[in-house]
Amino acid sequence: MANNLNQHHSAIVREDISEYVAQLQLHMTLQARNLVPTLTHQTAGDSREQLLQQTQAYFEKQVSRQPL
Repeated sequence: MANNLNQHHSAIVREDISEYVAQLQLHMTLQARNLVPTLTHQTAGDSREQLLQQTQAYFEKQVSRQPL
């Protein structure tokens, strides 16, 4: 019985940590989005802006798929 309680407690702690990490990753992603300067050059800026948007979308997708 005590072993089951310990396993249950460990599972809850892992869930709490996973949720905290997911929230922290989301917060960091949103903060990074606000810190990146606006790319205004139309020549090289287009590819950099596209790469930035793809990277942000990738990280947001990864964070949203984290188990809670």
